[in-house]
Amino acid sequence: MKFKLRRLCASLATVALAGAVSATSQAADFDGVNVEVLTRTGPVIAKRLAERADEFNKATGANVTINEVPFAELFQKVLTDWASGTNSIDVGVFASGWAVELADADLIEDLTPYVDADEALQHDDIAPFFREFNQKIGGKTKLITVDGDFQMMYYRRDIFDELGLSAPRNWEEYMAAAKATHGTDMNGDGEPDYGSCIFKKRNAQSYFAIMSVAAAFSQTQGTGQGFFFDPETMKPLVNNEAWIEAFNVYKATGQYGPPEELNHDIGDTRSLVQAGRCAMVIDWGDIGPLSIDEAGAAIKNKMGAAVMPGTSKVLDRESGKLVDCDETRCPHAIDGINQSPFAAFGGWAGAINKKADDSVKQAAYAYLSYVNQPEQSNVDVTMGWTGFNPYRNSQLNDTSKWIEAGFSPEFAENYLGAIKDSLNNPNMASDLKIPGTAQYQGVVLDRELARFLADEITAAEAVANIEAGWEEITDDFDRETQQAMYKASLGITN
Repeated sequence: MKFKLRRLCASLATVALAGAVSATSQAADFDGVNVEVLTRTGPVIAKRLAERADEFNKATGANVTINEVPFAELFQKVLTDWASGTNSIDVGVFASGWAVELADADLIEDLTPYVDADEALQHDDIAPFFREFNQKIGGKTKLITVDGDFQMMYYRRDIFDELGLSAPRNWEEYMAAAKATHGTDMNGDGEPDYGSCIFKKRNAQSYFAIMSVAAAFSQTQGTGQGFFFDPETMKPLVNNEAWIEAFNVYKATGQYGPPEELNHDIGDTRSLVQAGRCAMVIDWGDIGPLSIDEAGAAIKNKMGAAVMPGTSKVLDRESGKLVDCDETRCPHAIDGINQSPFAAFGGWAGAINKKADDSVKQAAYAYLSYVNQPEQSNVDVTMGWTGFNPYRNSQLNDTSKWIEAGFSPEFAENYLGAIKDSLNNPNMASDLKIPGTAQYQGVVLDRELARFLADEITAAEAVANIEAGWEEITDDFDRETQQAMYKASLGITN
């Protein structure tokens, strides 16, 4: 069976979506082709992928199946399956940064020719940060985005207005607002609520929030500077006053958080937010759509969104000390405050197993394209339960879909404006994208952060342990190779 890629993608763009996908003239092109997809357990990400797979299967005759494993197991299962030659998985949908290790081992398909032939994808509509930093490795498109991820700060606009507070610009203002709102009954149930909600459970993606805090303290010169390693030596940039301060700030927010915050996963914190119990929360773009979900009635059109808080004291990389911002050291600062919104996780994206049969690759790509295309994705990103956050210009520049979904015009403008302010910030921090990313962050950083939060070690001990662990991973992967890939990920060519 020979598949004409351009023809099918164009056909899929015209499929009528009214609860189900009607058959197209290409319905038999993938008849009998099985595609096994692996991602995290749902409903976040997995459920919507499965619903779109049902539509795609009905339209094309394919059999795309969504398989799920816990988040902490996802990368290792994909890597082991593809590296061992088992090849039971055709598509992995995971953190875009993880794909670098798979690409380095020549395990994933180059999707550049597929994208070049795919008019329905509307590739130029994908925001430049996600199109260039998330989907490409070594200048070639190796991934298809299904979700655009970076973290922002959300706050209860109604509570802030009552108390005369403004959206915090730095961590001092964040802590002051958390203190002022903590203990207030914010949902009218007679119970005191919380000034700050940040999920901090180990093995649950909570380590991304500490990087969101650390970014502003550590990166000042723009996205290409990076903040994880010295690009000339690959020495970790973590054992210093900037990261120590970030650890201490992160922990201090717990004074104004739920008593069980250290055991809260992302779903636990989001439930508290939707119940109207949190004055502020650090999270991805999901909070916007979740605030107009049925379960979020307590906060509907009461939330505000803002760029992550910054700082006026930043890292001097030579001394490892925190120093004051000035025009040279913090050229992108606003009112002396350095902000560095962090592309935490980068976004969920799909990669195709290079060893899959040709017909499977073609069907797998067409499915990923279908999920990504604006006809589908511009709806999916407005629904909080999907876990899909905006990544297309059309999703950010047109408020109509958001208002149709239930946003007030005011909140739609505020929410999308905060996203654009983050994406357009020249000092936006890119997530780590080198082999071993899952080990650097999901194992070493996550472990030492959990030990610090549990009062087993100090912040200084935590960052020293992280430095030692990262050095070991770098040497295991080969320092020169890691250096070359880290510099390439930052766009450093010399």
